[in-house]
Amino acid sequence: MPIIVKKINFNQINAFINFSYKIYKGDSFWVPPLNSEIKKILSDKNPFWQHSKKQLFLAYDNDGNIVGRIAGIIDFNYIDFQKNEIGFFGFFECINDLEVAKQLFNAVKEWLAENKLQKMMGPMNPSTNDEVGFLYEGFNSSPRIMMPYTHQYYISLAEQSGLTKIKELYAYDIPVALDDRMVRLNKALSIVKKRNPSIIVRTFNKKNFKKDLADVMEIYNSAWEKNWGFVPWTNEEFVSIAKDLVTLLDENIVMIACDQEKPIGMLVAAPDYNFVFKKLNGKLFPFGIFKFLYYRKKIKALRLMIMGVKKEYRKKGVEAYMAIEALRNAVKCGYKECELSWILDDNIMTQRTAEMMTGTLYKRYAVYGN
Repeated sequence: MPIIVKKINFNQINAFINFSYKIYKGDSFWVPPLNSEIKKILSDKNPFWQHSKKQLFLAYDNDGNIVGRIAGIIDFNYIDFQKNEIGFFGFFECINDLEVAKQLFNAVKEWLAENKLQKMMGPMNPSTNDEVGFLYEGFNSSPRIMMPYTHQYYISLAEQSGLTKIKELYAYDIPVALDDRMVRLNKALSIVKKRNPSIIVRTFNKKNFKKDLADVMEIYNSAWEKNWGFVPWTNEEFVSIAKDLVTLLDENIVMIACDQEKPIGMLVAAPDYNFVFKKLNGKLFPFGIFKFLYYRKKIKALRLMIMGVKKEYRKKGVEAYMAIEALRNAVKCGYKECELSWILDDNIMTQRTAEMMTGTLYKRYAVYGN
């Protein structure tokens, strides 16, 4: 199949976004993202692009039909912080055709080379602080909020295009119930409290948004500093993301651990709004808003998306303390399921916390590079 890959600008963003509907047509597990959110992410109004640059590409067949899309991304903050001269590919969608995939990946490689970068990894949509990776295992259920869902054949397309898997990310499914675990968990919590009497865990307070936001940003940029792929959020990014998320969060299941008044750890669980988005078909307005308001009250699942503790407070049981308190509150609020994601494949401590909560590893994601 003769293929032409073209650089596009933001004026063609609708074609870029709408292609995913063609790719996942009839797939009951795919969750259409809000079109307005994808536009916001890729527009210059997103503070991420203050320290990054992008190039969008569309692939066309001989009849002018779109058969693939991809974005080339350079995050200069990532390069500076990680000391790694590498660019990203992201927002990859493609028909099941190896030649199309090869040309899309090559288009990004050539664009990165023009910007003096020879290495590439992804998918990052658009950064390591956003949706990351191809779905590698666990294709029999829909993704949780802010987690990717991609076709199984993408793995083969990436590998046959010369990319290799460089990192795996895990997702655990954890039951939300006050069951037999609680005897063991309460015993563990008593030990943690006895050994660390000055440490308390409290919930996030929307009324105290600015103060709690500052605490959360301090913990985030401290607790994850040495993690694979980590890059600190800028203040503008953090505020922008927080303003979007705070309307979706249930403050009963966002925990902040403190040593007296000093913030030392946090756990952020969000209701799985993908349950709602799946019913909106990408459009919130004009009528989707009524579905949104109706179905948000019926969400029974969570995604535990952030859990971290400052280095000097690790191995003290703080993660378990926050997890147990969040579990209790989640049960009170009527939630039934929780996904803990994503966890690095070498993050043994968090994997053990998930297993302590009787979590099951049920999805894996893979990051590929050259």
